[in-house]
Amino acid sequence: MNPPDPSSAELRFQLRLSERGTVAGIGDGIAWIQGLPSARLDELIQFEEGSTGVVFQLGKDLIGAILLAQKHGVKAGMAVTHLGSNLEVVVGDALLGRVVDPLGSPLDGLPPPQCRKFRRLECDPPTILQRDFVHAPLSTGNKIVDTLIPVGKGQRQLIIGDNGVGKSALALDAVIHQRDKGTRCIMVLIGLPRSSIAASIEALRAAGALDHTVVVVAEANALPGFRYLAPFSGCAMAEHWMQAGQDSLIVYDDLTQHAQSYRELSLLLQRPPGREAYPGDIFYLHSRLLERSTVLAPAFGGGSMTALPIIETSHGELSAYIPTNLISITDGQIYFDSKLFAAGMLPAIDIGRSVSRIGGKAQHPAIKAAVARIRLDYLQFLDLEAFARFGTRLEPEMEAKLRRGRLLRELLKQDRFAPLPSEAHLAWLLAFGEGLLDAFTPQQAADLQPRLFEAIAPLTLTDSRDRWLERLRNALQDAA
Repeated sequence: MNPPDPSSAELRFQLRLSERGTVAGIGDGIAWIQGLPSARLDELIQFEEGSTGVVFQLGKDLIGAILLAQKHGVKAGMAVTHLGSNLEVVVGDALLGRVVDPLGSPLDGLPPPQCRKFRRLECDPPTILQRDFVHAPLSTGNKIVDTLIPVGKGQRQLIIGDNGVGKSALALDAVIHQRDKGTRCIMVLIGLPRSSIAASIEALRAAGALDHTVVVVAEANALPGFRYLAPFSGCAMAEHWMQAGQDSLIVYDDLTQHAQSYRELSLLLQRPPGREAYPGDIFYLHSRLLERSTVLAPAFGGGSMTALPIIETSHGELSAYIPTNLISITDGQIYFDSKLFAAGMLPAIDIGRSVSRIGGKAQHPAIKAAVARIRLDYLQFLDLEAFARFGTRLEPEMEAKLRRGRLLRELLKQDRFAPLPSEAHLAWLLAFGEGLLDAFTPQQAADLQPRLFEAIAPLTLTDSRDRWLERLRNALQDAA
């Protein structure tokens, strides 16, 4: 008698159980499914014809799922199985320079990025013990932001204002300015028309900033589920670099469209509406997204993720539902005023309504000392200018304050896509603070700035104040 085959002896016949559901209804990127009693939220499911989706709502009788990719079309009565895994996206340096959708699939006509690592779209934010204080500055290249409303690495700074006043341009400047600084950037474009998306990508490419940037796109005609997933996908990519001990910057442009996509999904899933038809957990939607941006303690790698969420207001109304939610979540806001934009004050940042609650602690001491009283003096100038419009005769001291205020306003103007280094900020701050520009008209002082920047080119922020002033005086004497 032959001995039994060892390989056949290991085989065992046993019962294997699997769940199968059925599509009860389909429409607007939402599938209603019967069955699958053990399905979990955010779990991937697969339809009989090969399409995929993610569980978004658990009901008593039906499961609501977001469609992610349709191959031949999902129909009622089709069988569904759940895969037992959560939705993940590819992460890593191979994404740099690429334009992808929220699932990591390429949109730039190139082969898929060769990434070996994946990360869940939704995960818990770092704990209190894993976080560190914001202590290092994140330079955006913008005069007003870097001096009067500074941003630190790991901060969440809101950019808010009406449509078409320069919010996206400021975010693009910040991304462009990170070139050669070792900071990886993610631009998340949510619900924008294709022309605006193409313009943003071309601006990054023209400035040489696409090499350190990932662009995650969910355009206006995408399914609401894609627009909902886009910021979480970009956050997972940035979080990978933060956990690896690197610095990252993520721009959400904009979260108004994201909130509207979530409202659309919630109404399609028949969730009870609240204020302005938004669901009751709309605050939790953005808080769990932005809480993942922080700076990690050295024991946990010391990486950082800085967030610049963009939100749109209507007629400058800051007390609307979504703007107030985000103002309460973030560490400050940069407010763009449509009246300043119409008056030609570009960037149209309202300094009085803008604030950075923690960025000042990360600002370089030299810039912090130079800008100590400028914010207060500028706000006083605005009040004095409004009073002077009544034709009141002013004392010579008040006239001098008006002249310096107009000079400062002209110095604060800056062209788009022209970020400046921190040394340039210190140059004009010292020249203005020491009165070196008082002999010039506002327009002359603005035209002299390139000469000042050239004069201080060999210096760094650690050089003495006297050396800076000596070079600035010499440059202005030559100009005079």
